[in-house]
Amino acid sequence: MHLVFKPDYAAFRSEKGVFTVATQLAAGHLALWSDPVLRDHALAKMQQRNPEWDFMSRTYFVLSLANMALRDPALRDQACDIIDCIIAHTLLLEKQNGQFHFLLGYAHGSWHFDPPRSIFVDGEIALMIGTRRIIQEKTDYIPLLAERVAVMTDYMNRSPVFSGESYPDECWLFCNTVALASIRIADVLDGTDHSVLISNWVHTAQDKLTDKETGLLIATYDLDGNPLPCGYTPEGSTIWMACHMLQVVDPILAENQYKLAHHYLARSFLGFGYSREWPEGLEGSMDVDSGPVIPVLGASVSASGLAILAAAAFDDRDYFVKLITALNCAGFPTVSNGQLTYYAGNTVGDAVLLYAMTEGPLWKEINSRRLSKNHKTR
Repeated sequence: MHLVFKPDYAAFRSEKGVFTVATQLAAGHLALWSDPVLRDHALAKMQQRNPEWDFMSRTYFVLSLANMALRDPALRDQACDIIDCIIAHTLLLEKQNGQFHFLLGYAHGSWHFDPPRSIFVDGEIALMIGTRRIIQEKTDYIPLLAERVAVMTDYMNRSPVFSGESYPDECWLFCNTVALASIRIADVLDGTDHSVLISNWVHTAQDKLTDKETGLLIATYDLDGNPLPCGYTPEGSTIWMACHMLQVVDPILAENQYKLAHHYLARSFLGFGYSREWPEGLEGSMDVDSGPVIPVLGASVSASGLAILAAAAFDDRDYFVKLITALNCAGFPTVSNGQLTYYAGNTVGDAVLLYAMTEGPLWKEINSRRLSKNHKTR
């Protein structure tokens, strides 16, 4: 039966151009951000369910637009306009309501540092701003990125494991790798040098933040690097994204982590691909990030969606096709008025998928500039 849903890889991934599936997925997000009434309704709905989803859908869509603009320069002006709208709207909400607007309720706790700063919020805002500047420079964003990076690096350097809090005394691998990627982008754009911090984080992560049984980085830990009960094991809903972020931070570590994640988490059943949330024998507890985990298989929708992104980023065609086969079967894709929606998911899920289907040019551009800068320095 899987052959009915098996896609043609070339219909989803290519070095050039934006394919129909990505265009249809993007159409819904473009409509949302082009219509204030529709936008406010959709974002309010996500805020009620999970404020993190509201926030993350913005980041993934910005990354997707950047890749689309780099693939097709004719889209650049429209992409920049929409990204500017997203950044302005996000910064306005942060100014009016504080960072807690994008965080779950338990953010109202005892943070280690004062004033409280979430590396989750700072990192993704910095990533959006840096991404916008990569596709087309905008001088107004230069000080905004520098200020955000200065705050993140200050807080990260205060931690023995060079990590910032996502929540009170709770550091998430997902958020810290996003922050590191945004810092790397700032270095590429502005000629700053945070290589010592990055190197310190990488070496410390390999030494203190790694599961000894699998070699995979753990999901969450406190400021001293002690694993926390909510994420003491590697998690699929975290590691796939972390692998991708590390591609512009430390490509060798990224490649190593992807291979390990594929070994311990990548699975297929009768031609349908999926990702486990935890390695076998290291099962944790379900939470808002993992979503429901299917017993026995250990399959997680969240982990599987992010595995699509990682498979695309690491050019793992076989796994990518198997994952999309499962998505085509169980995701209930529907096209209406030129807009593709996966009814088994939600807005942030669609944004992740759009990013997976457009991923490539942005990271390639960042690494190209980084290597060029290093060559000139030598």
